[in-house]
Amino acid sequence: MRHILKRTLMGAAVGAFVATASLAEVESADPLKLTLHDWSGQLINTQIMGAVLEEAGYNVEYVQADYIAQCAGLKTGDLTLAMEIWATTGQEALDEAVATGKVENVGETGLQAIEEWWYPLYMKERCPGLPDWKALKACASEFATPETAPKGRYVGGPVTWGGFDEERVDALGLDFEVVHAGTDAALFAELESAYQRQAPVILWVYVPHWAPAKYEGEFVEFPPYTPECYSDPSWGVNPDKAYDCGKPRGPIWKAAWAGMKDKWPGAHKIVQAYTLTNEEMSAMVGEVDLDGKSVEDVVNAWMDANESRWQGWITQ
Repeated sequence: MRHILKRTLMGAAVGAFVATASLAEVESADPLKLTLHDWSGQLINTQIMGAVLEEAGYNVEYVQADYIAQCAGLKTGDLTLAMEIWATTGQEALDEAVATGKVENVGETGLQAIEEWWYPLYMKERCPGLPDWKALKACASEFATPETAPKGRYVGGPVTWGGFDEERVDALGLDFEVVHAGTDAALFAELESAYQRQAPVILWVYVPHWAPAKYEGEFVEFPPYTPECYSDPSWGVNPDKAYDCGKPRGPIWKAAWAGMKDKWPGAHKIVQAYTLTNEEMSAMVGEVDLDGKSVEDVVNAWMDANESRWQGWITQ
């Protein structure tokens, strides 16, 4: 599917020259299979990458895939490229896949990730001591709903995102029930509804995203993550259980089938060069989720506004 639908006449001529020049250098006409998930930022990120690869003359195919399970497809080469594996939730799966020698970590996207429990600022009045996580032990009932009372309700992301929230609740002795939103859209609809009513809510929020800019709130400060927290039950505040800490923070990685660099070396170099910023991504996600623009229109607009940038990735 071609994403770049609009160009100035000069831009079209330049783009056509680059694409024509690159077509002769494309190493294989087989499609590069890029994974799509269920949140707007990943769709934008992936389709910008796909559009750039298409401008370089490559054949691109998009494949809907499970966030964690996609690593299995990358190992076999059934999938070629995943544009967002978050250090916050996908690091273990990525490290395991890379250790097999069948998957390559192609480097950072430029995006820096935070994924953590988040509450609107009005909840701080009802739960003094926040953002310290220990405050949640004393005021879980302030976050209760009729369905979970007397336990507090924590709205987690879709179960496919991972994140170990049930394990965290158990290890830290929090009197909360984890209720997973079915989709990314449902997660933030829950926040919008609660915020408008000043109703109790605590939920999974991530960065880059528009929500922390639109709504006043804070991330809960759990014991800082270390790898030992997830792997060694004796580590941390609970000597008997793992996951007694917050989620890790760090880069959003690009991951590829290890055979990509040999089959499509030119595309591999483009993927390595590709970067976006948190500010760019948050703004684009807001255009889709808040302003009602289509992913394709947002991608087209970014491509039009950044032509010299992505041409540099192609011609490096």
